[in-house]
Amino acid sequence: MKTTIVAIPSTHPGGLEAPLGAHFGHCDLYTLVRIADGKVQEVVTLPNVPHQQGGCMAPVNHLAEHGVQVLIAGGMGLRPLMGFNQVGIEVLFGNGAQTVGEALEALLNAKLPRFTTEFTCGGGGAPQMGKS
Repeated sequence: MKTTIVAIPSTHPGGLEAPLGAHFGHCDLYTLVRIADGKVQEVVTLPNVPHQQGGCMAPVNHLAEHGVQVLIAGGMGLRPLMGFNQVGIEVLFGNGAQTVGEALEALLNAKLPRFTTEFTCGGGGAPQMGKS
């Protein structure tokens, strides 16, 4: 049985009904979903960490320390994207999902593209689609 831990940036209080946190590093918390064989096994929340200590890499390392293997994000800068790649966390683009549940459903149906540099922003803002 293959188990995957997915992190989804969320607004308070988290969970499947929570709206997505627009930018991974500035979200209220993460909803962590453990998936085994394509089925949801567990849903928990994980508080975010402040950016101040460790800069953009603080949330990256925080998620890696909690066993996250996949992150669904609506926005992030190039530096944290590179950081996720370095620690082995696959990043997928949320592709307009509005809630954690919508993002999770899109993931389970293989409808989320890999997060590439075209989706990155200057930090703290919305993705700049179409810009390299």
